[in-house]
Amino acid sequence: MKSFPKSLHQKLLQREQNNALRQLALHNQLVDFSSNDYLGFAKSEVIFQQTHEFLISRDQKTNGATGSRLLSGNHSIYTETEEYIAQFHQAEAALIFNSGYDANVGFFSSVPQRNDIILYDELSHASIRDGIQMSLAKSFKFKHNDLVDLENLLTKFQPATRNPQPATIFIITESVFSMDGDSPDLEKLAALSEKHNAYLVIDEAHALGVFGINGEGLVQELNLYDKVFARIITFGKALGCHGAAILGSEQLKNYLVNFARSFIYTTGLSPHSVATIFVAYQHLSKSQQEREKLFQNIAYFESCLPTSISHLPSKSAIHSVIISGNERVKSIAEQLQQNGFDVKPILSPTVPEGQERLRFCLHSYNSQKEIFTVLDLLSTFVF
Repeated sequence: MKSFPKSLHQKLLQREQNNALRQLALHNQLVDFSSNDYLGFAKSEVIFQQTHEFLISRDQKTNGATGSRLLSGNHSIYTETEEYIAQFHQAEAALIFNSGYDANVGFFSSVPQRNDIILYDELSHASIRDGIQMSLAKSFKFKHNDLVDLENLLTKFQPATRNPQPATIFIITESVFSMDGDSPDLEKLAALSEKHNAYLVIDEAHALGVFGINGEGLVQELNLYDKVFARIITFGKALGCHGAAILGSEQLKNYLVNFARSFIYTTGLSPHSVATIFVAYQHLSKSQQEREKLFQNIAYFESCLPTSISHLPSKSAIHSVIISGNERVKSIAEQLQQNGFDVKPILSPTVPEGQERLRFCLHSYNSQKEIFTVLDLLSTFVF
């Protein structure tokens, strides 16, 4: 076997020396405080069985899509599911991608054009940043959830009206941030985008299923869907399955089908994967009880967390306890795991150095006893 390149070996060695080397772990039987399965849909035998029944009712017994959606992979369940999703989210159209990463890379690499301006929150997800890097547009980050900083940039880059082809400005943020669990002021953000004639794009990955009367997300909960140019929603969190969709106008959907390379040049999702999305959405409309239990657990978690522990404020299912240093946060996570609780450490460089943390993901199926016990143990290990 050919020797491994020295430059790559050095990068791995550096990660190991920084106690930041990532490794794959098998599924465990610990109490779940780490997964994004906020409502328990991924574990639902009912959704599993109804997906099978749905496929049989549509006479779909194919294991794979067999090709890209523009060639042989656009089976009828795609159409049915996209129409349902668009109606559920009060959008003109929905286009399903293979993952949230594919959706963000596809959108940001193709929609903003050369000389356009992208203004993005500095804590935007890696998939957003990767898509922006592939874009021909100019990009600038604004301070996290800082609308004053954003407006300063909007004023600075406001296109001249005398320009026959003025640049389009895109504002990019998330409705719930994956590491901090916090949210921007979306109402003020929407007003700001209207004031400056900018196009607002919101990633709703961690809001779908959690916020809204039927789990539609924060944009619909705040009745802002007609003020947003595009929403990216992913199904690997509260929906408990796989894939993603971009919500927007029919024109946007048509554009993405023609120009989003992560959509065009990949095999489509299997009929089973898309059917699972459809069935999960039907359950989402009836999951008020699960959401109520989730928010009860969120409130209980906050009430039990000692004030002496550094904790980022959050109203979502994601709660981060700051424990600086890769070695220390990994050690405390391992102690919690040894006591039966699956809590994961988030290390630098995933988060900035000094902001290493334990990321607690709360679920509708966590008990108050489990929450109290894990926080009681955390207090013991931290102090």
